[in-house]
Amino acid sequence: MGKIDLNKKKKREALLNTAFELFTSQGIHKTTINNIVETAGVAKGTFYLYFKDKYDIRNKLIAHKAALIFSAADEALAKTGLTELEDRIIFLVDHILGQFNADKSLLHFISKNLSWGIFKNELISWGDNSDVNFYNIYKMLENSPKTFKNPEVLLFMIVEFVSATCYSSILYGDPVGIEELKPYVFDAIRQIIKSQELPV
Repeated sequence: MGKIDLNKKKKREALLNTAFELFTSQGIHKTTINNIVETAGVAKGTFYLYFKDKYDIRNKLIAHKAALIFSAADEALAKTGLTELEDRIIFLVDHILGQFNADKSLLHFISKNLSWGIFKNELISWGDNSDVNFYNIYKMLENSPKTFKNPEVLLFMIVEFVSATCYSSILYGDPVGIEELKPYVFDAIRQIIKSQELPV
C-alpha cells in the first residue's frame, strides 16, 4: 500500500471512528456531517469522497464494526483446532458475545441499526477496501461434510436468533445474565443447524 493509499485509509478510518463516537454519544439524528468532519479534522469534501451522507456512513460503520468483531472471532477460531461445524459456529458466537459484553455501547449501536440487508450489502460492496473476509463463515458451511438447504438462510437465522435473544441479557441481565443464557443459546443454535441439514 502506497503513501497516498495509506493516507486515504487513515482519513476514512478517522471519519468512521469519529462518526461512531458521535453516533453513540449524541445519537445519529443530532449528529451532523459538519460535526463529523470538524471532530475528525478533515475537510467536508473529504467526507463526500467516501460517503454519500450520514446514513451512508452509518451503514458502512455498522458493517465495518460488525466485520471487525467477526474478524477477531475468526482469528481466535483459527487458533483452536476445532473441526466440527457446530463447535466452530458456537465458538464464533461465544467470542462475539464476549466482545459485545465488553463493549455494550457497540452492541447498542449495532443492534439498534443493523439489518441483514444493510450488513450483507455493505460487506459485499467493501470488496478490496475491507481487511475482513466475512465469507469465511460461508466457506465453513460449504466445506462442511454436511449440506444445508440454504446456507445464507441458515446464517441469517443464527444471526437474528442470537441478536434477538442476547441483547437484553447482555445489556440488562434480563431474563438472566449472558453467562447463564449461553447454554440455552448454544443448544438452540445446534437445533437450528440440524433443522437445515439436507439428508445424505
